[in-house]
Amino acid sequence: MSRRLDRRSFLKKSVATSAGAALGLSFEEKALLARAEAESDPPASNTSGKGLPMGKIGDLEISRLICGGNLISGNAHSRDLIYVSPLLKQYFTDDKVLETFQIAEENGINTAIVRLDSHCLRILDKHWNERGGKLQWIAQIKPSEQNIKRDIRLAVDNGATGAYLQGGVADDFTARGRIDLIAMAVECMKEHGVIAGIGAHMLDVVVACEKAGLNPDFYMKTLNSKSYWSAGPVPRHDSVWAETPKETIEFMKTVKKPWIGFKVLGAGAIHPKEGFKYAFNNGADFICVGMFDFQIRMDADIVRDMFAKGFDRPRPLMA
Repeated sequence: MSRRLDRRSFLKKSVATSAGAALGLSFEEKALLARAEAESDPPASNTSGKGLPMGKIGDLEISRLICGGNLISGNAHSRDLIYVSPLLKQYFTDDKVLETFQIAEENGINTAIVRLDSHCLRILDKHWNERGGKLQWIAQIKPSEQNIKRDIRLAVDNGATGAYLQGGVADDFTARGRIDLIAMAVECMKEHGVIAGIGAHMLDVVVACEKAGLNPDFYMKTLNSKSYWSAGPVPRHDSVWAETPKETIEFMKTVKKPWIGFKVLGAGAIHPKEGFKYAFNNGADFICVGMFDFQIRMDADIVRDMFAKGFDRPRPLMA
């Protein structure tokens, strides 16, 4: 037996022993046990290490699993744990981010969605020009009402192959009835020759944009089962991003554009096997996931295995 398997067995025994000494498993113990079981069982289709399944948005070929950028930017969505975001910034040094991007590429991920800021631009420049990386960048755009076009130009000038209007911005514009601003952003992206998307936390955004006849290349909409304890009914702080999953699933059946699902793990509250299956089974064409370097291979293996087995989707793949 390999040393790696010995470690897994030890972890499983340790968690089981501590659980037996208590009335029940803690959330941390459950997560550790799930990780040990996931690591000890290879994917049923034996797909580990192969390229990821792909889809197309416009002419751009994109891996079904996309590397998210919140962790790299130090935005942990850590509920009320105020130390976690600073901790992430200490962990994700430039070298660690570059290593993470390299591991992502080695596991078949060809696209990352990260912010448009000086930190991310510096990292992307190093990845492409110093490390020879090939990750495609879809830029998260947060324009002001006064200057919709500036950030789009900046993203394209710095190598973006796609862009999307950040969900919080689109939520706000929609709530104020300013769909015209969303339309202006989409048209500007297209004028610059990149795939153009609209992000949303609230389903109202997608409903309003479809009603107005907007023609983005894709939507980026939150989707998870909302089946984790901090989603409610306890008082919630930075813990819910898919308020209406059932309504979202039903409406997206009518939308004929590619859908990138995000917050599919409830910011770390849902195991990837569960969260990925829920997202793909219920209509997402791609998923964008924030991953530590040590999580990437397992996540990629899960996606490979799911596509090898196939899905029972109410919404056909739109990409």
